[in-house]
Amino acid sequence: MNLEIMMDKTRGQMPVSRWEHTLRVRDTAVAMARREGEDPARAEIAAILHDYCKFWPEDELRRRIRVHNLPEDLLDYNPELWHGPVAAEVVREEFGIADVDILNAIRYHTSGRPGMSRLEKIIWLSDVIEPGRRHPGVDEVRKLAEHDLDRAVLKAMDNTIRFLLDRSWKVYPLTLLARNAMLDEVQAKAPREESV
Repeated sequence: MNLEIMMDKTRGQMPVSRWEHTLRVRDTAVAMARREGEDPARAEIAAILHDYCKFWPEDELRRRIRVHNLPEDLLDYNPELWHGPVAAEVVREEFGIADVDILNAIRYHTSGRPGMSRLEKIIWLSDVIEPGRRHPGVDEVRKLAEHDLDRAVLKAMDNTIRFLLDRSWKVYPLTLLARNAMLDEVQAKAPREESV
């Protein structure tokens, strides 16, 4: 996997502002990976490719969802969810990426999922808290991310779901399942932390 080629191809698919976002996600993910004991090189690849198909036409994304036998219920929800699952399939084919953890970090970076790996959490959270983001609650999530990855992910998921509900938008069921799974993870750690 040649990172320079991946970066060039990714940069060519998006406006400058989105490429700058991608670089900030990369920088955030690499720093977080180091802090969390994750491989920074894997975090960098996943971060660079996380928005690979974001600016593809909806018709092409819809076609790829069907071609790759991705969950068709995606089509019933906001098209913002589509690019992650499609990108995971496309980068597997185009770049020969076989690392399931990298592919899942790309696939679930918008929806989340129950049982997210540490790398998946890092990419999901880096996309939410990179320095260019200015949404309500982001500073609190950034502070949590400095010392508790799981609590930061849970708080960011709560914020995301609140944002969707406030706009009367549908919430993708996998996102609700991901949030509930994160709550279970955080609560399972809490008694051990309190007894230390």
